[in-house]
Amino acid sequence: MPQGASNKKKYTYVWVSAVILVFGIFTVKEVTERINNDSLVDKDRMIGASTIDDLSYIVNNGQKRKVPNFSFVNQDSVLVTNKDYLGKVYVVDFFFTTCPTICPTMTRNLVELQETFKERDNFALASFTINPRYDTPQVLKKYGEKYGVNNPDWHLLTGEQEKIYELAREGFYILASEEEDAPGGFEHSGMFALVDKEGYIRSRLDQFGNPLIYYRGTITEKQGTNQEGEPQQITMLKEDIKKLLEE
Repeated sequence: MPQGASNKKKYTYVWVSAVILVFGIFTVKEVTERINNDSLVDKDRMIGASTIDDLSYIVNNGQKRKVPNFSFVNQDSVLVTNKDYLGKVYVVDFFFTTCPTICPTMTRNLVELQETFKERDNFALASFTINPRYDTPQVLKKYGEKYGVNNPDWHLLTGEQEKIYELAREGFYILASEEEDAPGGFEHSGMFALVDKEGYIRSRLDQFGNPLIYYRGTITEKQGTNQEGEPQQITMLKEDIKKLLEE
């Protein structure tokens, strides 16, 4: 290759490298400024939660998200609907009785909430099974007895599977699916949703002013703050339940 052509190619590489370097510097600067101005939202908004004074509604397309109508049978074979929860603050979860992973911890955390608010007749819980073919009212009754479910307003609910999945996905935006390769054959998120006396889903805000939406039901109070700096979810949930009960 002629010497002139070689030098020209070398200078081209140097020029391109300089442009990339300058672009990179400005890009990093812009991202840093956006972070400093709190304009970037953390991918996990459960980290860095704010105070309970910021308890908020969940808004979609300008509308406050409300629990949709539902009608299922509980562990006593009694029909229960969303209307039975009006006037009560309640916590919602999706589980199944043969779950080999997170469900036992979730249920124990709900029992902790049951005991904390046992003197409040306007506190309730709603646990929807995602394996209704197996989780009949009789199976749910035994499960409740095993874990100490004694709040008359804690309903372990079963019914048509597709309706339960629709409620989870479209009503609460919570993962619930039948997956052959998942532990126990079902996949779900382990999140708790908090609902106020009028049926609206509520939560506190994170440090960026966005609602947390859900509370992790898979971490106990004894575990405290985890390695990623995630605040204690059950402690926060207790505080937020108390605030809604007093509204």
